[in-house]
Amino acid sequence: MMDKIFPKVHEEGYKFLTIFVLLTIILYFVNGFLGLIGLILTIWCYYFFRDPERISINDDNYLVSPADGLIIQVLDTNGPKELGLENKKFKKISIFMNVFDCHVNRSPCSGLVSEILYKPGKFFNASLDKASEHNERNYYKIKCSNGEEIIVVQIAGLIARRIVTEVSKEQELQQGSKIGMIRFGSRADIYFENYNPLVKVNQKAIAGETLLAKK
Repeated sequence: MMDKIFPKVHEEGYKFLTIFVLLTIILYFVNGFLGLIGLILTIWCYYFFRDPERISINDDNYLVSPADGLIIQVLDTNGPKELGLENKKFKKISIFMNVFDCHVNRSPCSGLVSEILYKPGKFFNASLDKASEHNERNYYKIKCSNGEEIIVVQIAGLIARRIVTEVSKEQELQQGSKIGMIRFGSRADIYFENYNPLVKVNQKAIAGETLLAKK
């Protein structure tokens, strides 16, 4: 129960929490009201960097969500040109993470990380279509244990300034394993072929647990 109420903090969050705590103490000695604002922001910082445990289905006939957030796209499209897949058709699901969502990203299936590609870019609002092509982003190509190949893209948002990668090329993953996080408002796209989507636009997703598609 305590883990539900007070989940652990992602290691990326400790330095920010330290800054917020120190700032709150300083503000408190300046003005009690400002100290209260600092306390609220510190609580938000803790909440943003939370890293709760997630339980996946452990069945690669399904793809689980790579991110917490709101599903904003479910469509057929070409693959990412950065990976040389612009002439190949994929199904794509996009998930928008606002500043209150957990930002730890997870693998939709078990398998091998066959490629990781980072692309610097701009910082448009992550809910916009052009964010997929113009924003800072990180591509993961994962070969699932059942032979399917999927692509997960971490996309930085309007105020995000760092994409964190926690896995490396040729690393074996379990379904729901952490692959990284994005600091502050962002988006995750997933591309796949031989699965049928199980979700709709405006549905909420939970990383590692929500079933996005079925083979």
